[in-house]
Order: sequence, then structure tokens, then C-alpha cells
Amino acid sequence: MSRRLAKAAVLSFALFATGLGGNQAAADNLADALVGAYNTSGLLEQNRALLRAADEDVAIAVSALRPIIDWTTRIQQSFNRARTGALVTDTDTATFFSGLTFRQLLYDGGAAVLAKQAAQETVLATRQALIDIEQQVLFRAVTAYLRVLLQEQTVELRQNNVRVLGEELRASNDRFEVGEVTRTDVALSESRLALARANLSTARGDLTSAQAEYVNAVGRAPGRTAGEPRLPPLPSSLDAAVALAVRNHPQILGAQHDVRAAELTVEQQRRNLGPSVQLQADVGVTENYGNANYNHSASAGVVFSQNIYAGGRLAALVRRSMAVRDAAKANLINVQKNVIQGVNDAYVRYQTATASLTASNERVRAAQVAFEGIREEATLGARTTLDVLTAEQDLLDAQLALVQDRIERSLAAYQLLSAQGVLTAEHLGLAVQIYDPTLYYNLVKDAPAVVSQRSKDLDRVMKALGKR
Repeated sequence: MSRRLAKAAVLSFALFATGLGGNQAAADNLADALVGAYNTSGLLEQNRALLRAADEDVAIAVSALRPIIDWTTRIQQSFNRARTGALVTDTDTATFFSGLTFRQLLYDGGAAVLAKQAAQETVLATRQALIDIEQQVLFRAVTAYLRVLLQEQTVELRQNNVRVLGEELRASNDRFEVGEVTRTDVALSESRLALARANLSTARGDLTSAQAEYVNAVGRAPGRTAGEPRLPPLPSSLDAAVALAVRNHPQILGAQHDVRAAELTVEQQRRNLGPSVQLQADVGVTENYGNANYNHSASAGVVFSQNIYAGGRLAALVRRSMAVRDAAKANLINVQKNVIQGVNDAYVRYQTATASLTASNERVRAAQVAFEGIREEATLGARTTLDVLTAEQDLLDAQLALVQDRIERSLAAYQLLSAQGVLTAEHLGLAVQIYDPTLYYNLVKDAPAVVSQRSKDLDRVMKALGKR
């Protein structure tokens, strides 16, 4: 075994032990990937728009409690033929009408108020859905970054493996020339080198795929990666992780708001079975074409109405809302179970990855010692070329396993954050402008009129969002 081969093998282990070069200045790190995903995600933008639509549902419900004023203008041509005894008369009149109609709900048993409260609960549920989508977006960015890092390290290890096996082939040829080994030993070295080159090609292809996924998840191509990220703060026990998830996970909180909204809707539909009272007023002027006649009129009154029969529609709406409420309650139970299971799975995954990483570190240490020992024994003729190649492959396999275990531990740690419901830009302290879901809601919750100052503020907000 030549000294060049020994030098290449030592270089391989040194690069691996230091994380393949370590962190470098101005390199992309995990925080950069998370910031990019948060700022460019179309999925987040889509669900923010859905939240704004839910905000408007509150304004629509509020409007039912407000007066309604309609302006009506009508031009009408009337033809009439009347017979009185033997006398037949034809009348042809053209009129113009313009007037205002005013309506105000006075009483509906509280149905309109309940509809507003149900819409508010739906807004709160939609906000939690947005947080859940944010977690999905950020976890995808974590996965994309770690996958790129894994493939980069795999490519580097396989590149060094090709260099080491190239040195081995040259050493085998040198020893064959002086009669120390046979042609079979040279062929073995050539075979292993060819396999190493094929594996390197595959690793480069996997890296290209990982980079493409990074672009999709983060919104830009990856630069030089800064290496494995530091682990985030994690819970001290499984019980602590479950307790936090039950209190905080957006899926649970959203399902709770869905149940409350469904309960309010049931009560609203029941109130709709009762009577309603409206104040109505009209004022207008009617003028006749062809003469100077006109008529000014005004009226006001209180209208009481009670549905007696509507083909069973109202009762069906009550039963339907009750079924939706029952489904929401069942969904809450399922969501709670799924979240708890998700925390258990993520916690076990992290614990397993940590134990596997410890074993892999020991495996790399032992494989390195074995490789160096077999290499020295081969120089004395006590080991064959096949023994050296096998030991070198064992060392490479151990190094690759250690890289995978490091990435797996990091991925499990962030999965545990997501399972607890805290994988958010705010919790992670990302350097981004956090989306404020209350800003738009506060502008529309009182259903501002088109000519109001609040409406002008809304126009500026929509312009800033690029929607007008």
C-alpha cells in the first residue's frame, strides 16, 4: 500500500470529521431557507386570501343588522282598455318614478347576531388553518435544506472515495510490476473504482434533484450551504411535548373554533323558525309624461312576519346544521388523537435518531481503526488487496450512515416542533415581517361603507397587497 493511498484515506476521514469543511462565511444556512420559503410561498398567499374572505363574511353578517336603503328609478308605459256598458275607453299613460326604500331589522330572535358570532368563530378557525399551512411550508423548507446538505456531503464522500480507490489502483499496478501482487488484485481495484464512479454519478443526480426541490420550496436556488444547523430547543419529556401540542397545535385550536361556529349556526337556524319584525319606509315621486300631473308619496310601517309553511326547508336547515355540528365534534376528537400520535411519532423518531447517531459515531471510529490496521498489514504482505478494499468500503459505508443519521436527527427535531404546533416564523424568530391576521379583520369587521374613511384605508391595504 502506497503512502499516497494512506494520505488520501486520512484526508477522507478528516474532511468527514469536520463536517466536510465546516461553516463558511456568507453561506446559506437553514434560517435563510426558512426566510425564503416564508416570503415566497404561494400556498401561504393563497391561504391568507382565504382568511381575508372569511373576514369579509363577518362584515356580511354585520350588514344584516344595519339599515338597507335602496334607490329606485322606473320608467313605465301602461296600456289599458275598459268597458262600461256600451262605452269602451282606451288609456295610454307613460310615467316616471324615482324614490327611496328603507328597511331595518328590528327583531329576528337573535338569528342575525348568532350568524355574526358564527362568522367570527370561522375567522378564528381559518387563522389557525393559516398557521398550520405556515408550519407545512416551513417544514418543507427544512426538509429541502437538509436534503441538499445530505446530498452535498454524500457527493463529497464519494468523490474522495474515487480518489482513494484511484490511489489504490495505482498502488496495485506498482506492486504488480514488481511481482508483489497478481493481475487479479489489479482487476479487483479496477472493479471497485468503476463502481465508485457509478455511485458518484448517482449521488450527483440526487444532488441535482435535491436542489430542484429546494428551489420549489424556498423560491431560489441554493448557494453554498453552511452545514448542519444547530438543534432547536426541544421538550424535556414526551409528556411535556404532548401537553404543549394539546394546548397550542393549530389543528386542535381550529377544530375547537369549528365546533363553536357549528353550535352557533344550529341556534341561528332554530331562531329562524320564529317571527321577525322589520321597519319599512318609502318616499318617492311619480310624474306623468304628456301632462303636468304628478304624485308625491311617503309611507312608513312595521312589518311582522311568521313563516307557517316553507315546504320543510327551515326544519331541514336545522337538522342539517345539527349534523354539521356533530361532524365538527367528531373531527375535534380525531384531530386531538392525530396530534398526540404525531407528537409521539416525532419524539420517538428523534430519540431513535439520537441513539443511531451515537452508534454511527462509534462505527466510524472502529471502521477507521480497522482500515488503517488492515492497510498496514497489507504493506507487510499479511493482508490481500481484497481485504484492503473491503475495509475501505466498510469505512465509507460507516461515514455515509453517520451523515444520514445527523440529517435524520435534525429532521426529527424540526418534525417534533411541527407536531407541537410551534414551527412558525414567530416562534423561530425569523427575520421576516410576520403576517398580521388582525390588520385586515379590524378594517372590515364593522362593514364600512364604500364612502367611509375605513373604506379608504382598506383601499390602501389592498393596493399594498397588490390586489387593486
